[in-house]
Amino acid sequence: MKKQIMLGMAMAALGLGMAGCSSSSSNKTVNVGILQIVQHGSLDAARQGFKTELNKEIKAKHSDWKVNYNYQNAQGDQANLNTMSQQVSQKNPKLILAIATPAAQAVAKKTKTTPIMTTAVTDLKGAGLVKSNEKPGTNVSGTSDVAPVSKQLKLLKSMTKGDKPLGIMYNSSEENSVLQVGIAKKYAAAHDIKLKLVSVTSTNDVQSALSTLSGKISGLYLPTDNLMASSMKIIGKEAQSAKLPVVTGSIEMAEDGGTATYGINYKDLGKQTAKMAAKVILDNKKPQDMAVETSDSLHLYVNKDRATHLGLKANDIKEP
Repeated sequence: MKKQIMLGMAMAALGLGMAGCSSSSSNKTVNVGILQIVQHGSLDAARQGFKTELNKEIKAKHSDWKVNYNYQNAQGDQANLNTMSQQVSQKNPKLILAIATPAAQAVAKKTKTTPIMTTAVTDLKGAGLVKSNEKPGTNVSGTSDVAPVSKQLKLLKSMTKGDKPLGIMYNSSEENSVLQVGIAKKYAAAHDIKLKLVSVTSTNDVQSALSTLSGKISGLYLPTDNLMASSMKIIGKEAQSAKLPVVTGSIEMAEDGGTATYGINYKDLGKQTAKMAAKVILDNKKPQDMAVETSDSLHLYVNKDRATHLGLKANDIKEP
């Protein structure tokens, strides 16, 4: 009888001990690395949207879980990018978010096993990140920010007068930009639209590049380009002085100095990426089997102050 009592007490103690372990393990911390190429409105919005939605997705399924973010921003510097991609991958995160093509390429070189979600990358296959957009076949997937270039050019054309060409300024060293300019050229050729292109490779070149276009174009188009996005304050000021309508690749760029756009909301794109990331973290989905996604929705945005300055009525600017 005494042995039975002692055995019962031991089993009870064991049960309490096991319950304690279960309780402590439920308070889980999910480590997520974030590597961003540079700081500007579009990429910042994508990051914020991602964090907001991932926290929401995790809490909905596990209210006691916490997400810890290791955020690194290379500020456009390649040396920083190389060091930070190494730091992010060595922290043994559950998942890495890479924001923009250079960040995604850098971190993909550092790890072939840790799941990587990308956002604000136009062409994942062209950047060598996936084998195909339908079935990536690598540890990388995510959302593409491919812009509706043709519709954006159509929008710009509707806002201009006269027969001067439409200007395009872009970063010739950024793959995403070159891709979008190629689409613009094809659309322009098919619709008898004259273009005048100028390329830059640093913010120091933006001012002089704008000067070469001054008086020679009827409107300016800027693709979703990290250099253009980072220079929007300068571009917006110059365009306003020249009374030049500017259509941008993203809504955030238009907010920072453009006239209008029909495009992606990067915060929403970040949220869409987070939903994919949640499937990896919570449901053990593999990036190699997750098709690359494009934006769920596009929006017409008009910067009313800029439009008014140009003598354009915001209500007259219609979705292309």
